[in-house]
Amino acid sequence: MAIPQISPYPMPNGATLPPNKATWRVDPARAVLLIHDMQKYFLAPFPADTQPTVDLLRNVTALREGAVRAGVPVVYTAQPGGMTEQQRGLLRDFWGPGMAVSPAHREIVDCVRPADGDTVLTKWRYSAFHRSGLRDLLRDRGRDQLIVCGVYAHVGVLMTACDAFTNDIQTFMVADAVADFTADYHRLALTYAAERCAVTPTTAAVLGWLAAEVAVGAAG
Repeated sequence: MAIPQISPYPMPNGATLPPNKATWRVDPARAVLLIHDMQKYFLAPFPADTQPTVDLLRNVTALREGAVRAGVPVVYTAQPGGMTEQQRGLLRDFWGPGMAVSPAHREIVDCVRPADGDTVLTKWRYSAFHRSGLRDLLRDRGRDQLIVCGVYAHVGVLMTACDAFTNDIQTFMVADAVADFTADYHRLALTYAAERCAVTPTTAAVLGWLAAEVAVGAAG
């Protein structure tokens, strides 16, 4: 029931991505960056110093830096660890007891550690919206776009994108800034998102949109 060890696989690129139905673009004035479950417990099964880990860490870091430059709020999800049986609920039947309370499990990886002014939401179920306050945060800040990166693509990331769609929030599942158990699961998540609920751009595309909007604002 534990998370399986993950074998190396190539991160998808622009040439291998599914076509998108929606034609949305990121607008810094409307967007929030969600860094999803980038905790040491969830990153531990990935192979070190190879793909998809190298690109995942580099691209999530680049998105965070680009969001900060563009004035886009940065939000994290993180499981609390040490859940009681009641808190864990049906997750236990599929994944066992989950992470411990120790920093070795709970901490967000160093390269994208939250900074002052960032928001960290407690994650209880697959969707980042479940009992987290994310929906209220978006509403209170007048934001209706969500840029999502992190792990795992076909589990929490995809469920979050679907939940955002049901709330009329335009979601961007960044294709090369998410990762999964296998290349097949990664592709499945991107295909479903592109066909049903989100846009699946590359990191470079998102950074380009953010930079272009900032440049337009500076020129104005």
